[in-house]
Amino acid sequence: MVDLLALPAPVAWLMLAACFAAGAIRGFAGFGLSALAMACLAAFIPPLELIPVFWFLEMSASLLLMRGGWADADRATALTLVVTAAIGLPLGLLATMALHVETSQTIALALLIALAVAQLSRLRLPALATRPGTAATGLGAGLITGLAGAGGLFIALYTLARDLPARTMRGTLNIYMLGAGALGLVTHLTLGTMDETAATRGALLIFPTLAGVFLGRALFTPRFERYYKPVCLTLLIGLAAAGLLRQVLEAT
Repeated sequence: MVDLLALPAPVAWLMLAACFAAGAIRGFAGFGLSALAMACLAAFIPPLELIPVFWFLEMSASLLLMRGGWADADRATALTLVVTAAIGLPLGLLATMALHVETSQTIALALLIALAVAQLSRLRLPALATRPGTAATGLGAGLITGLAGAGGLFIALYTLARDLPARTMRGTLNIYMLGAGALGLVTHLTLGTMDETAATRGALLIFPTLAGVFLGRALFTPRFERYYKPVCLTLLIGLAAAGLLRQVLEAT
């Protein structure tokens, strides 16, 4: 499997471990799969190569978790978010394609830190809780997905503004990721970002990712639900900051 990833062995093993860990976080926290994997890997692999790979992982995890989250989700809101995210995604991907690799890595990691800090500080943006705010949130999530693969974190800010219960947030995020992923495939194929290498990596990494999702779902305990989010966000900030530090050290 390591050879098929077409990466240096240490980076390939890191990718396998990162996808397993990110899957576990998605399984018990309901978010963070692409964000955590991007934070682990962006300093070693260009974001433009990672984003189409994450499509496979998010879709497989969403399909696995759909049964448990459908009843809890705000489905009308999720549909609006999916449609507007489909508009923002190609814009974000085109921007990433136009950027130098080091610049796109820095932007991706900085976005991850900013979004995680906003979540951890429970930043509330009341404008997002309006009908126009819902559409703007989907558009922004699509842009962020194209830049850093972390649109779900921006959607989570929207759910925070609306004071949605944790289970509703999990279900809504899951529908958003599944629907946006289905429409996103068309964008990837149109822009050429879903090439043979990305498809091979994505197909192979489904297995460690879903193993992590199963583990995370098994570990999910309602009694400790309030701790999952801050722990995951703190981990995400640390990993993204470490990636930025590595870039700074390599540049000096």
